[in-house]
Amino acid sequence: MSIKTGLAALLAVASLCVATVAGAAVSPLDLVKPIADYKVYVSKEVGQLVTQTRAFTDAVKAGDLKKAKELYAPTRTHYESIEPIAELFSDLDSSIDSRADDHEKRESDPAFTGFHRIEYGLYAKNSTEGLAPFADKLMKDVLELQSRIKTLVFPPSKVVGGAAALMEEVAATKISGEEDRYSHTDLWDFQANVDGAQVIVKLLDPLIRKQDPAFADKIAKNFATVDAILAKYKTPQGGFETYDKLTSADRKALVGPVQTLAEDLSRLRGLFGLK
Repeated sequence: MSIKTGLAALLAVASLCVATVAGAAVSPLDLVKPIADYKVYVSKEVGQLVTQTRAFTDAVKAGDLKKAKELYAPTRTHYESIEPIAELFSDLDSSIDSRADDHEKRESDPAFTGFHRIEYGLYAKNSTEGLAPFADKLMKDVLELQSRIKTLVFPPSKVVGGAAALMEEVAATKISGEEDRYSHTDLWDFQANVDGAQVIVKLLDPLIRKQDPAFADKIAKNFATVDAILAKYKTPQGGFETYDKLTSADRKALVGPVQTLAEDLSRLRGLFGLK
């Protein structure tokens, strides 16, 4: 797809998704550049996901348990940061990122594949035995995701709404610790979700400020609050403490700021007149 054709397609989709409201300060044309820039960001993240998944799955297939464990969390961050787009492909999302309780036979279900199936083997069983087929499938699925994203016209409502979706998922399910239940690397995911949401908001910030400067400042302050809480659990090596080390009070301290941020971000589509 040429740049000219791509921009025309983006504008066409934006025109369909933006409601005409009296006095609206945001037009379909205003959204073209931030959405195009977001696609560049997503494409780069997917490129990193491909590179790191290859190293991760190679370690799994080589039986290098220590290296596979080291690569698990940082590899997944590149998926977590772009979840609003990755989830547009429900078949791949299920294959790459489903959890055991999404399947009838849980961990023993043949349909349970992807990162969390490998996580189960590495951390619950402390072994790479039998994981090679899952590693091969994960690599294949990640490459397919990259291929599909290349030709995808990003829906404006999905991009704008994606910032809230990332934080809502953290607030609704991830704070419980169910996401990375075997490795307890949940804080890596939290940070990736926050980072992905911040990218969307930063690209849209001039438009948000055009509509409501005070609201833009409030969002920035809320992001800073959540980032500061997560920073307390960073390790000198650049990673995070395992989530099982956090007390109930620590987890509760995350809930309020994350929920507040999610609620604010959920207003963005309405602010832009998006359906």
